[in-house]
Amino acid sequence: MIASRLRRAALPLIAGLGLIGSTLAMSSAQAADEPLRFGIISTESSTNQSTQWQPFLDDMSQKLGVDIKPFFATDYAAVIQAMRFDKVDLAWYGNKSAMEAVDRAGGEIFAQTVAANGAPGYWSLMIVNKNSPYDSVEDVLAHASELTFGNGDPNSTSGYLVPGYYVFAKNHVDPKTAFKRTLNANHETNALTVANGQVDVATFNTESMERLEVTHPDKADQLKVIWKSPLIPSDPLVWRTDLPQQTKDELRQFFLSYGETPEQKQILEPLQWSGFAASDNDQLLPIRQLELFKQRAQVAANDSLDGDDKKQQLAEMDAQLESLSKRMEAREAAQAKQADNTTAMAN
Repeated sequence: MIASRLRRAALPLIAGLGLIGSTLAMSSAQAADEPLRFGIISTESSTNQSTQWQPFLDDMSQKLGVDIKPFFATDYAAVIQAMRFDKVDLAWYGNKSAMEAVDRAGGEIFAQTVAANGAPGYWSLMIVNKNSPYDSVEDVLAHASELTFGNGDPNSTSGYLVPGYYVFAKNHVDPKTAFKRTLNANHETNALTVANGQVDVATFNTESMERLEVTHPDKADQLKVIWKSPLIPSDPLVWRTDLPQQTKDELRQFFLSYGETPEQKQILEPLQWSGFAASDNDQLLPIRQLELFKQRAQVAANDSLDGDDKKQQLAEMDAQLESLSKRMEAREAAQAKQADNTTAMAN
């Protein structure tokens, strides 16, 4: 266990180094008492999330022998910043926020969630009230100047990045100027405000829809889906790269073996997961590609840029996209080979 390992490490210091050893031992003992701080992005109210997460965090604490302290925040950026400034040790992110944590906060992906329904990921949605006259993205964009739009957190994959590209960038629309009013909120707030008629159209996702059907079935019944995205990879778990290796090993062992018993399955049920699978930073390759596609579309549509400057920027982005494509192809080939080997061994 993490705590007992730190305590065992202190014993030789006490025995062999006298007063200096005692001082170091005290430092080790204090380290043993320090909690592991777990960041949790804000997809709905912290009260709801605390209820869903606490049984899992309690079990994690018991298994690892160290206190697990959750860090809830009002937006995704706060969890990213907390990791950057060593205020959290590991965190549950979406893919977009994980990319920010990896690039700017010293994070590293080590696992990803596995959906309870067996889905390989989830999907971004655009929703309106069921009584809305709008049945498609085309309808909404045609009347955008009359509508209030509920966008997602700027670091959300399904609430912001994915619809930002497929719904807006590909249609050469800037939601900040196209709509009468644009708001940013978490998934739950977007859904509830559309259900209550306070917002005309909003981003959402399939995981949050499934949860809403359980927590607020009457509100879920008031929603109409008018757009569904391509598949988004399952959410990643990220730790700080500077965590001790033994701590990483114990965390990896805990997560990758969790969900095997009926008790653990019951604990994961409110989170809509069946367990966790190994992953790494290459999970973000399609997200990086999507972000770059979005940026390229914005540059291509920017008539204020000098012709040569625009040409150079587009060429640089095309080279980056080509590099990402090659990396994705290599990763997919490696995964296919691994799957073939696994099948062969099973036979």
